[in-house]
Amino acid sequence: MHFFDLSATTLDGHEQPMTAYKGKVVLAVNTASECGFTPQYAGLEKLWQEYRERGLVVLGFPSNDFGQQEPGTAEEIRGFCDLNFHITFPMFAKVKTKGEGQSPVFAFLTAKHPKPRWNFYKYVIGRDGEVHDYFVSVTSPDSKRLRRAIDKALG
Repeated sequence: MHFFDLSATTLDGHEQPMTAYKGKVVLAVNTASECGFTPQYAGLEKLWQEYRERGLVVLGFPSNDFGQQEPGTAEEIRGFCDLNFHITFPMFAKVKTKGEGQSPVFAFLTAKHPKPRWNFYKYVIGRDGEVHDYFVSVTSPDSKRLRRAIDKALG
């Protein structure tokens, strides 16, 4: 199984096969609107704008798993992201990143890599559909290490 074999529900309620991103490098991130790391949304949008022509797609997966920091509905999450950060990268419906009811996406991401211990964990998925690297919450989107991993995956 590869990342591109999966699907997830978008923030607006549509089922999205990950095959739509096949051939791209994916940065999958568990997000939250009421977290100390929430300002990373701005950096994620900047990465998306800067790298998307080279083949990167940023995917946001809101989660209420940590500190109940994503309590909103899909509409509230979309409104928050649009108003505060002008997010244009794809956002998905709220997911469970760990434990009972874990989403298939996060089951895949964490099969060989650590489960998120907080919001804004980042997973770099290569064009081959495999997780190439992961980064903990404190790693900002403008981190040189993260950018090197993205550049390497992009080739």
